[in-house]
Amino acid sequence: MNKEAPKPLPAATVIMLRQRSRLELFMVVRHHQIDFASGALVFPGGKVDPADFDIALEPLLHGAPADATMRAMQVAAIRESFEECGVLLARPVGSGQLVDGARLRSLEPYRKQLNDGDLTIAAFLQKEKLVLACDLLHHFAHWITPPMVPKRFDTHFFIAVAPEDHLAEHDGHENVDSVWTTAADAVAAAKDGSRTIIFPTLRNLERLAKLKTTADAINNCQTQPVVPVLPWSEKRDDGMWLCIPTNAGYDLCEEKMPAR
Repeated sequence: MNKEAPKPLPAATVIMLRQRSRLELFMVVRHHQIDFASGALVFPGGKVDPADFDIALEPLLHGAPADATMRAMQVAAIRESFEECGVLLARPVGSGQLVDGARLRSLEPYRKQLNDGDLTIAAFLQKEKLVLACDLLHHFAHWITPPMVPKRFDTHFFIAVAPEDHLAEHDGHENVDSVWTTAADAVAAAKDGSRTIIFPTLRNLERLAKLKTTADAINNCQTQPVVPVLPWSEKRDDGMWLCIPTNAGYDLCEEKMPAR
């Protein structure tokens, strides 16, 4: 009897961008003891917490979608970017400006409390009189871990432009290193073996490598439909291949899997 595949857990990932001479993005290196993508170069992100669905959050969100699941995804995306890299897409209540670098530094102790589950995101926002800037998130991609993988995620990727005075840095717990890099350089590092980058991250880096500016990236999100990507494996004469839909916006839609 076939064992039923585990249900994928909802998750959110944030691709933080900044404009320098070239378009750069922020990536972190997962701790080797983490049970998913250990040691890999990834975008900040993680599982959606039950507290991210809290209806008390509704008045504390600006520009969030009406759909409850997508709303929780965006909450998780912003919360995770704060926990993992110290960038907080939030505004003081009544203000049109994001929290500045000085205010952000005063909020630093909350990162660990949120990460440890000692504080909910709603309680944090209420205490500090903040509103999450969901309007600054742009939906880029949607990947679902295939059924043959023991730990599965249903992950939405969002693009956001990092505020200039928010110093992005890894948390030192789940992530042991961080880097601002170009997508092209990250792809090259994966190809020469100097970086470990998992299949979904690599495909999204290849898409991002075609973009030149933050405006290009935002426009891509607004014009490219997000097609859910559920990879599947195919047995061929020369071995097993990992495949994704050809209409999802990726140039490479199949890759030969290494022999076991």
